[in-house]
Amino acid sequence: MKSIICARILPVVAVIALVFSGGGFAAGGNYSTDVDLQPIIDLIDAGKYQSAIDRLHDQLDQDPDNPDIMSLLGYSYRKTQNYENALTFYQWALRVEPRHRGANEYLGELYLETDQFDKAMRQLEILDSLCTFDCKEYSTLKKAIDTYQKSASNS
Repeated sequence: MKSIICARILPVVAVIALVFSGGGFAAGGNYSTDVDLQPIIDLIDAGKYQSAIDRLHDQLDQDPDNPDIMSLLGYSYRKTQNYENALTFYQWALRVEPRHRGANEYLGELYLETDQFDKAMRQLEILDSLCTFDCKEYSTLKKAIDTYQKSASNS
């Protein structure tokens, strides 16, 4: 009897987890089926942020409502310490897709890098509400916040 119940409940739980896990992640998700961002992600992973920025702007011209492109632009600008442009693209991505976990995570990291701890904590709260179960974006921002707090307490 117990195995029959498990056999019926487990698939339902799996479907619920998929449905409520939230949408979009900066590097892996893609709302546009005709855009392959992997070559650009490879540039970012290699630290070639300006090349990535140039390619991302070309992609954004083709797909102006893609929050993954906007989030990656924000990330690349942040890595070049162009915080103003990074903020602009994160906010744009979140206007298009407020539940975009990557943009929410990266915006929190931007806030830490610019000493806006309270705003970073707000992004963590948003991610907590988006992640039914623990998600990579929440864990990464939480770790960055913990590191920030330890660094601040040692100063």
